[in-house]
Amino acid sequence: MSTWAVLVAAGRGERLGEDRPKAFVRLGGLPLLAEPLRRLDESDWIESVVVVVPPEWEEPAILLAEELGASKVSACVTGGVSRTDSVRAGVAEVADDAAVILVHDAARPILPEAVLARLLAALGEGFDGAIPGLPIVDTVKRVRAGLVQETVSRDELMRVQTPQAFVAPVFRDALTRLSVESTQTATDCAALVEAAGGLIKVVEGDERLLKVTTRADLDRVAGWL
Repeated sequence: MSTWAVLVAAGRGERLGEDRPKAFVRLGGLPLLAEPLRRLDESDWIESVVVVVPPEWEEPAILLAEELGASKVSACVTGGVSRTDSVRAGVAEVADDAAVILVHDAARPILPEAVLARLLAALGEGFDGAIPGLPIVDTVKRVRAGLVQETVSRDELMRVQTPQAFVAPVFRDALTRLSVESTQTATDCAALVEAAGGLIKVVEGDERLLKVTTRADLDRVAGWL
């Protein structure tokens, strides 16, 4: 399958307390963006990569790709106000004949190759999309105004990660025909395909797909490199 990756790196990352977007905060000796970009570029599963960055960060991203020798990068575009806007901007650069569109957040820099294999295998089984997930081990309670309303059964709950992979025509259709309101409130791409009636398969995720939000997250990821 011809698989294109959209690497979303347009978040601001204010909670890291840096003077630059999250994707350009240092992880080791390079910007955080370098790790997921390198992994996608080196993956045999990926044909091309589109990178989505904040306004005015296009040139640094292109220079980084050149420094890494990331030859699969076909475009670097500016993100939008919301995550969905950024994804839409990236998908617009994906080739019309792509069979699969894979969306990954640069904020999850460690991308195990085995996760990619599980996602694409699920699409090969006929599903419209596939997402990595991990079971919830903590007790979950529904809380309102600081008061517990109920204890929620965790048996059917999962922590969902990226990358998320979709049959390209199905994903394009979901992005274009859903209302602006529904796309703006979606917290991940799978929610868009679900709303359009698509069937999503959950595959085994990986604890190393940690989303960097705080300085402690960044330090933890650095320890895994």
